Amino acid sequence: MALPPPDPQFVLRGTSAAVHTLHFSCGGPEPDIPLLFSGSENGFIHVWNLKTHRVDTAPLDGHGRKSVYCVTTMGDKDRLLSQGRDQRICLWDLAEGRTAVTDSVFTEHVGFCRCSLLKVAQGRWLMAMAARSLEEVQILELPSKMSVCTLKPEVGARLGMPMCLKLWQLSCGSQPVLLAGYEDGSVVLWNVSMGKALSRLTCHQEPVMSLDFDWEKAKGISGSSEKVLSIWSLNEQQNLQVYKTHGLVNAGISDITIRPDKKILATAGWDHRIRIFGWKKLKPLAVLDYHTATVHCVSFSDHSKPGDRVLAAGSKDQRISVWSIYAQT
Repeated sequence: MALPPPDPQFVLRGTSAAVHTLHFSCGGPEPDIPLLFSGSENGFIHVWNLKTHRVDTAPLDGHGRKSVYCVTTMGDKDRLLSQGRDQRICLWDLAEGRTAVTDSVFTEHVGFCRCSLLKVAQGRWLMAMAARSLEEVQILELPSKMSVCTLKPEVGARLGMPMCLKLWQLSCGSQPVLLAGYEDGSVVLWNVSMGKALSRLTCHQEPVMSLDFDWEKAKGISGSSEKVLSIWSLNEQQNLQVYKTHGLVNAGISDITIRPDKKILATAGWDHRIRIFGWKKLKPLAVLDYHTATVHCVSFSDHSKPGDRVLAAGSKDQRISVWSIYAQT
């Protein structure tokens, strides 16, 4: 008989609003305090101390009380990037207790498409973000904010808005590439340096809500509002191909993330549940049933010791559940 799924290791309360995004920063040397950043619908960013399960400082307020739907650190936990419904991407300096927005980028984009960051050199980053023009994606260099290129679909392609973005490169110094999921249900692979589409694959009948990619296996996964996960691969000719599909019991995937060790993945469901799968064969491993409303986001921690790694999920029910699951695989 299968074991029943575990309860959360602990639950973080106090955001006072739906939680839309999560990001861990736990990989520092001891006695560094592991942190979890959360962004909420009321525009606040909370910084959670994972040892005390509390917030050590007042929430960060830089988005005019408009929903925050992306937070990520840039190199270390003192440099933070956040994105909100105020059409701004903010850069923060949190060193020595500061809570200041040091710079910002006005995106002019009205959707919920999270930006994607890629470190390309020490102190240099590429950032992909949905642009003002409906179907376009803009690539900027940070911290200079110089425009690298604008990725425009071919005339007549009718992809709709970009919904999710993933910048990556095979190795340091290799050409950066972007995977973008669009409103028409397709995933497009872009060569950023050339500014051109290499391959396009229709994976879903509905908009692609989230995707993640494992560049070691050249395999990715995407979810939409449908009852299906689509797994696709990238061949040596840089063509995307459907690898397999996996049917779900209930419709609607808000977020998908593959754990950094590429052993398991988690999905955030509109049905209030978190689902865990083995990544190799997409074998269902667990259904985590704790939340009472849509789960908006899932994130795996980057603890340096595998046994310490946890999974966090943020929900419309204003709670963040933290799980220790398959930590020893």
